[in-house]
Amino acid sequence: MSGPIRQGHWHKSRRSILRIGAAMAGGAVLGPAAGAAEMENSPPGEPDWTKAIGAGVVDRPYGRPAEFEKDVIRRNVPWLTATPESSVSFTPLQSLDGIITPNGLFFERYHAGRADVDPHQHRLLIHGLVERPLVLTMDDIMRFPSVSRIHFIECPANGGMEWREAQLNSLQFTHGMLSCAEWTGVKLSTLLDEVGLKKEAKWVMVEGADAARMNRSLPLEKCLDDCLVVYGQNGEALRPEQGYPLRLLVPGWEGNVSVKWLRRIKIGDEPWFSREETSKYTELMPDGKARGFTWVNEAKSVITSPCPEKPVAAPGLYEVRGLAWSGHGKVKAVDVSFDGGVNWHSAQLQEPILSKALTRFTIPWRWDGQPALLESRVVDETGYVQPTIAELRKVRGKNPIYHNNSIQTWQIKPDGKVFDVQLG
Repeated sequence: MSGPIRQGHWHKSRRSILRIGAAMAGGAVLGPAAGAAEMENSPPGEPDWTKAIGAGVVDRPYGRPAEFEKDVIRRNVPWLTATPESSVSFTPLQSLDGIITPNGLFFERYHAGRADVDPHQHRLLIHGLVERPLVLTMDDIMRFPSVSRIHFIECPANGGMEWREAQLNSLQFTHGMLSCAEWTGVKLSTLLDEVGLKKEAKWVMVEGADAARMNRSLPLEKCLDDCLVVYGQNGEALRPEQGYPLRLLVPGWEGNVSVKWLRRIKIGDEPWFSREETSKYTELMPDGKARGFTWVNEAKSVITSPCPEKPVAAPGLYEVRGLAWSGHGKVKAVDVSFDGGVNWHSAQLQEPILSKALTRFTIPWRWDGQPALLESRVVDETGYVQPTIAELRKVRGKNPIYHNNSIQTWQIKPDGKVFDVQLG
């Protein structure tokens, strides 16, 4: 019967596989699935690329992936939004390793298209209930003490198309409005200390320089806690699609509040809720009440291998891999089920385990070729347990768009193909 195996057995089975492979002659270890060219290029053969000198340095002034990785790209769902300028692209989570999303694969979300901003002309205004209003250039901002932190950003609509039923048979489309990076910038609290807050200050309005003048209202407590004004991402300047040259980062909260192309911060004693905030980012509950301003992204996890884009090749030993995260802090534990939640098994968390960042988990699994239902369930450091879709629907109905953090079920067919399904 398919099921997890203990780590010691995993290593023993792996060593056995390696011993068998070493004992076989030439390329026979590849088995019948390998093509003639693959056999010729296997040791002790000599592959073609060892017979000629390769390209020299600086033939690619800005590096790019290998040509064989050309399909690892962001993708969009054409019918999802009215126009590309108000749309979103999805990160290929199924093709990524570790917890850091490469800058070229970080998901995009626009409200009025991508702004191309001249950093030399860009200014940040901080005003309102402050003692010393300031207009800062990028050079000014760069002079403040810098910090670097790893955090995820997740769109609140991530998984929103799955509320009524399993709809998109793709990990990239069900969970790909999620990415994680190392961000470098200035603490927002540092800038607010520079201008001096008046005692009646309670709210902060942040505004972007895009054509939508995207703006959001945030409670002052959050801004003084862990928000960053960032100009760097994964060791280089922000890219235009991520708000170059300056954006806000609000760790753990829904992505739309991390305003890009940041141009204005206004301090006040009450929120400036825009029409979009009070309409688009609220949801009608089954009892007729509106659910709004639910900023925090609750704990969530998903298995990234196997998944619809990465089916199971044949019965045998596998390492099930996935990602977990929580807007409330650190991931505490992840359990994995191979029978649709009937039985759960503890997965191993991979370091680093950081607050409000993606965390990798793994668990060994021997598949016997029979149908299986793979699920993961995360518990964060507050004790919050990731719910099923049925549990969420009991509270919120089937009509929401945002904050679907339910357990994802992957159905494994006898032929190894993987499908997005929902139980209950």
